[in-house]
Amino acid sequence: MRKTLASTLILTALTGAPLLAGAEAVRLEKNMSLELANQIAAATVASCTASGYNVTATVVDRAGSVRAVQRADNAGPHTLAASQQKAFTSASAKNTTLAMMEGAQKNPASANLVYIPGFLLLGGGVPVKVGNEVIGAVGVAGAPGGNLDEQCGMAALDKVKDALK
Repeated sequence: MRKTLASTLILTALTGAPLLAGAEAVRLEKNMSLELANQIAAATVASCTASGYNVTATVVDRAGSVRAVQRADNAGPHTLAASQQKAFTSASAKNTTLAMMEGAQKNPASANLVYIPGFLLLGGGVPVKVGNEVIGAVGVAGAPGGNLDEQCGMAALDKVKDALK
C-alpha cells in the first residue's frame, strides 16, 4: 500500500498532473482591453464635464494595473493619484469605494483597510463587471464629493454596458 501511494505521488509530480481531481492548472479569465478602458475613461470624464466637474478617470484591469487615464482640462493635480488609488481599491476589493468607506465608518475593524498600501477609502471607485466577474475598475476624482465621482463612473459604465456582456 505504501509503495503504491509513493509511486502515485511520484508519478503525479513528474507528469504535472493535478493532485486533486478536477483541479485546473490553467485558468481562463476575462480582462480589461485597452479599447474598453479608453471608452470608460472618456465616458467618465465626459459625464463629469457635463455636470460641471473637472475630474480625472483612471481605469485599471482585474489586477489593478492602469490601462487608461484621462484628465479633464482643469482637474487638480491630486486627482491623478486619487483616481488611480480608488480604481485599484475597487478592483482589488470588488466593491465600490463609497460602500467600503461607509462600511469602515460603521465597523471599526474595517477601518484598518486604510493601512493597505494603495487603498483609498473615498467614494469614486467602481468595479467593472462582466456578469458577476470583476474585470477591472474605474476610479474618479475631482468632483465635489465622492458620491458625485461615483455617479460619473456609473454613468460611463451604463454607456458601455453592451460591451460588458
